[in-house]
Amino acid sequence: MFQKILIANRGEIACRVIDTARKLGVRTIAVFSDADRAARHVAMADEAVHIGSPAPRDSYLRGDAIIRAALETGAQAIHPGYGFLSENPDFVDAVTAAGLVFIGPSADAIRAMGLKDAAKALMSRAGVPVVPGYHGENQDPVHLKEQADQIGYPVLIKAVAGGGGKGMRLVERPADFAVALQSAQGEAATAFGNPAVLIEKYIQQPRHIEVQVFGDGTNAVHLFERDCSLQRRHQKVIEEAPAPGMTPEMRQAMGDAAVRAAEAIGYAGAGTIEFIVDGSDGLRPDGFWFMEMNTRLQVEHPVTEAITGVDLVEWQLRVASGEPLPARQQDLSIHGHAFEARLYAEDVPAGFLPATGRLAHLTFADNARNETGVRQGDTISPWYDPMIAKIITWGKTRAIALSKLEAALVDTEVAGTVTNIDFLIALTRHQGFREGQVDTGLIARDLDALVAASEPQAAARALAVIGLAGLADPRVKGGMTLWHPLRRTIHWQGGQAALEVLGPGAARVTLDGQPHEVRWQGDRWWVDGSLCRHRITAHDGGVSVFGAGSLHLVPLDPLDRQADAGAGAALTLSPMPGLVKSVDVGAGQTVKAGDRLCVLEAMKMEHSLTAARDGVVAEVLARAGDQVEAGAPLIRLEEADA
Repeated sequence: MFQKILIANRGEIACRVIDTARKLGVRTIAVFSDADRAARHVAMADEAVHIGSPAPRDSYLRGDAIIRAALETGAQAIHPGYGFLSENPDFVDAVTAAGLVFIGPSADAIRAMGLKDAAKALMSRAGVPVVPGYHGENQDPVHLKEQADQIGYPVLIKAVAGGGGKGMRLVERPADFAVALQSAQGEAATAFGNPAVLIEKYIQQPRHIEVQVFGDGTNAVHLFERDCSLQRRHQKVIEEAPAPGMTPEMRQAMGDAAVRAAEAIGYAGAGTIEFIVDGSDGLRPDGFWFMEMNTRLQVEHPVTEAITGVDLVEWQLRVASGEPLPARQQDLSIHGHAFEARLYAEDVPAGFLPATGRLAHLTFADNARNETGVRQGDTISPWYDPMIAKIITWGKTRAIALSKLEAALVDTEVAGTVTNIDFLIALTRHQGFREGQVDTGLIARDLDALVAASEPQAAARALAVIGLAGLADPRVKGGMTLWHPLRRTIHWQGGQAALEVLGPGAARVTLDGQPHEVRWQGDRWWVDGSLCRHRITAHDGGVSVFGAGSLHLVPLDPLDRQADAGAGAALTLSPMPGLVKSVDVGAGQTVKAGDRLCVLEAMKMEHSLTAARDGVVAEVLARAGDQVEAGAPLIRLEEADA
């Protein structure tokens, strides 16, 4: 076993690797950028080395600086985590040339699976089923359009390099192909430095089921499947293991195919074979096809660990240090069911835009495995993925595991940035999902209902007003007292309410013209005569209410309120720091509500910003190539002449 390893990553995966290394008595070295100087993974590691400025290209993608840090600190091996350099074969070669061990597959194995078209050809030769499509080198738009026409619509355009949903576009009509192709190629070039794409037949009721494999360079085993069908824009939201509705025959067929795939390339370490599955008529052994292989540890690996009892990071360290496979296929079995929910800083009503902010308050539920790279007081940076945590639950049955996930999400408290937690709670309560009726289109079909279900109730809003009034804890000196003004208006960013103190522990809050009686009785809050299970928390960012739905109010000084309440519709503001990729309108141009005005590139993805209303472009305030901050004005509209 190694004595010391360097972790070439950050955030929750770096912390996850450190946890297992400690268990094995292995010392760890963290690397960090300027933005991560005080990060959790830096504090957890035995040593830490600064490697550059915040931009990934200047820090976590600097293979030379990372290898130099490993050599200078006496590390014997480098664990890449996932993302960044984890699937870069040139980095693997450089690590090996420096006399270090790369904790993962060989550079040859990564190259074999690095390009989706070549990987599909290799898998076809290995007897692994592949989706019908075009995987050729000819990237001429006319030729690609002809191939799509032959395959038959709908088709999926996918970047040859990379993953994570970037450079991927669904095309349902021939007339939409050219625009979708241009968009996919542009995003692929930005994200991966390679604009090449492939085209595949789009499965109408697809499920995304992947198989965890582990090899020692010669032999491989599988650790069963994970269902990752619950996705939004090809990004996984909630994963589970095993897959709902899986039959023994299909599990055997998928597992055998995954092992053939791993052994065909002499795979060493943890990897995942991703399959697209036709769920239109149940799960069938002839209804799955190879999609791609992720030659690294997956974000969702904890659900596999939960149902198998295997520590995959421990296996990685043991095999990389020269041990044989820790188990045979017949030694592995499934116990119970597990879920993982990805908690992100993102604005769901605004279209799931990534968000930033300081975590003014952060607590996790005790009844879940919570993997995180942040702590209360940390800042969600615009430079990296905005994941706050992964929340994992296990139960003897799927129903128990899902109920535990819902409870864990309800008990999780995050304030200081917007998050998707209420959306996740709504998903756990979705009737179809609870019944195991999952496919990759579920969220898109029911998006409006899922977002609406996460909106805060009147009881939560009333309690938030109580908190803003400084009355959140009635247990302090007898609770509400009459020295508070009997009537006053409480202001916050985006709203206001009337508050009338009725006596100790009692008040009336009027919201949108509707009065609500709020009382503290028996050490609990009651709203309109009903027991309220929400929790009020005051913090330096304002007041938050947690429970069945979360609500955050930021106090606003009435003297600072801006008079022009209608300015928001006239100005298109940058929702986050980013790069203006394109400006699609010019001064004097007439636009309709919903028309695309510009494209912002942020957090490795492209975001289209659209007109909030009909109007005429009065002024273009940014140019393509500009780096802008959150809130920067980009486009100004004026009313069209009648």
